[in-house]
Amino acid sequence: MTRPLLLVVAVALYNAKGEILLAQRPEGKSMAGLWEFPGGKVEPGETPTRALVRELQEELSIMVDEADLIPITFASHDYPKFHLLMPLFRCRAWAGDVIPAEGQSVAWVAPSSLHDYPAPAADIPLFDVLSGK
Repeated sequence: MTRPLLLVVAVALYNAKGEILLAQRPEGKSMAGLWEFPGGKVEPGETPTRALVRELQEELSIMVDEADLIPITFASHDYPKFHLLMPLFRCRAWAGDVIPAEGQSVAWVAPSSLHDYPAPAADIPLFDVLSGK
């Protein structure tokens, strides 16, 4: 069965302690309550890095320079209604304070503790990469 391809982009945002930011999907959204990397859909005509800059400003009120987004890995996952392709970038520099703009909870998590947070199936292999498993 063919499914539409959904291209989304995500970031492992690292603070000075080496912790990674996770955001909890708010009530009312699909997969509510699960923890994921910040990011979102790539709109038509956008590059993945441009989409990520836009999403981080919209979701977390921070400004990121595209040059600070370093590709790490990607997820390719079949969901029942679509196939998800998600490049994951690393970022260690941004301007502004992280302020969740969509009412979502956020947590700074040590890479070794990522698996303590329930996450969408596509994110689990990314947790493995970042935690060294």
